[in-house]
Amino acid sequence: MMNEVDIIRAGAAGLAPLYKEGVVTPTGVAKLYIQRIAKYNRQLNAFLHSNERLAAEAQASTKRWKAGLALSDLDGVPIAVKSNIAVKGLPWDGGIGAYRHRIADEDAEVVKRLKKAGALIIGTLNMEEGALGARTDNPWFGPTWNPHREGYTPGGSSGGSGAAVAAGLCAAALGTDTMGSVRIPSAYCGVYGLKPAAGTIPDAGLVPLSPTLDTIGCHGRTLADVHLLYAGLVDAPRPKALPKRVAVLDWQNQVAVEPGVAKSFQNVLTTLEKLDVSCRKVTFDGYEFGKTRINGLIVSEIEGYKAHREAMAKDPDGFSSHLTSLFQYGAGLSPERVEEAYRSIKDAAAFNAVWAEDEALILPTAPQTAFLMEELPANQADFTAFANVTGLPALSVPAGLSGEGLPHAFQIVGRKGEEGALFALAEHYAQATKQDMRPQGYDY
Repeated sequence: MMNEVDIIRAGAAGLAPLYKEGVVTPTGVAKLYIQRIAKYNRQLNAFLHSNERLAAEAQASTKRWKAGLALSDLDGVPIAVKSNIAVKGLPWDGGIGAYRHRIADEDAEVVKRLKKAGALIIGTLNMEEGALGARTDNPWFGPTWNPHREGYTPGGSSGGSGAAVAAGLCAAALGTDTMGSVRIPSAYCGVYGLKPAAGTIPDAGLVPLSPTLDTIGCHGRTLADVHLLYAGLVDAPRPKALPKRVAVLDWQNQVAVEPGVAKSFQNVLTTLEKLDVSCRKVTFDGYEFGKTRINGLIVSEIEGYKAHREAMAKDPDGFSSHLTSLFQYGAGLSPERVEEAYRSIKDAAAFNAVWAEDEALILPTAPQTAFLMEELPANQADFTAFANVTGLPALSVPAGLSGEGLPHAFQIVGRKGEEGALFALAEHYAQATKQDMRPQGYDY
């Protein structure tokens, strides 16, 4: 019988071979993850609600594997879901107090697809209130903490997803990304985070923040885990040859990047060049990182207000004063300012011409590593916003630990329909570096 460490290290992609061999069963694996949640969630506060049908669903999966009738390689894999994505029978709150007693009467489309593949939905995860924020310091459900450092943020808004995956409390997780909300928590927690191209994954059953920018994405401890989860949602990209020409975005001193992050990013480029990847520096002349982030935030505030104004009128006390002020700010903007924000997003697509000859675009995921929860750098999404406003796929890739033991990461942006290039480049980098990103104290 395999021990706990081996099972958790198997992640999502490593479970199907074990099930086929009969070394472990979905029933045993589900039980193990539930035990880990009971042991570690009190210190992390990543999980909010557990699936009470998990044992029965795991037993059904076990029977399928024993009969040689597994539905897919996701069959029996414990997946957790951000709480703004509907899971039938569980609270569907979106991190908002006004919705904390609402129970989903049907699954979101993405959850339906995972269940059809046999995945086990283990429970729902904490998040920033309304998905509008970057710390996961939730006023209704409490803060989620970074498993790498006590008192530090896991990032937001999918902080519960990043933390749960990093700590080994689920095999993989779903999150959502509006301005970087999958990639930033993945970077801060030392896991992989995929934001697919806009429109790739259906958003039916998602509590919206900004329909213009929202994208459901995937978190995994390994690239294979992310690929498997993504394959349960769409036809995942086939493996592709290593891209040989990539663009490296010069941020022209517009973004205040921590020295350690800048050094880590340079080390990434050095590694890629050793893999015979040509790294060509490009400049987005006229692109303003901070302005794009601000305009994306404005669009989120405008559309978030529209999505939640009825609930705000019925239960104003169910929204924190902070979230209320953000939504009211968006609602009160002049038509001219609103038009400017949307035009800025539309105009960002023009900068893709700068790297038209390249197979991918490389840049840091965030300008800083994880920080103390009470801090709040304004520029966290300066690097991630570009993929949201252009609708392109982007993958955050772990890039080792800082001297203080906090994760570094970089980001690969690809062309729509060319997600295979992201996975290929990340896989070659991972094989060349063999990074160990496990947080201390979680026994795996």
